[in-house]
Amino acid sequence: MDTIGEFLTRIRNAGQAKHEKIDVPSSNVRVGLAQVLQDAGYIRSFKVAKDGRQGIMRVYLKYNGKGQHVITSLERVSRPGKRVYVGSETIPVVRSGFGVTILSTNKGIMSGAKAKAENLGGELLCKLW
Repeated sequence: MDTIGEFLTRIRNAGQAKHEKIDVPSSNVRVGLAQVLQDAGYIRSFKVAKDGRQGIMRVYLKYNGKGQHVITSLERVSRPGKRVYVGSETIPVVRSGFGVTILSTNKGIMSGAKAKAENLGGELLCKLW
């Protein structure tokens, strides 16, 4: 089961349906992804609630003044059937710098710009703009 792909699909579908928030099971990877999305300005915020088991993460989506979801495209790059790894020199630039790449590095999940600044490579999880 691809938990990252499921998380990204839930965000994409909720944005198209104009939902205010989504609830997903929490994990460290999903919290890392949500933190990068929040830092880049693609979601308003997120909260993790403990429920005695895995926990629930509530993600609050962000829309522009016209009511359109701020994430135009959300594309999963590395998947369980085909992993994609990049070095710090080969991190792709999305939409001439207007988009964001998200990487899983040995220092955690971070944006491509931050990974390039810290001279880190890793698994290229997704691209969005």
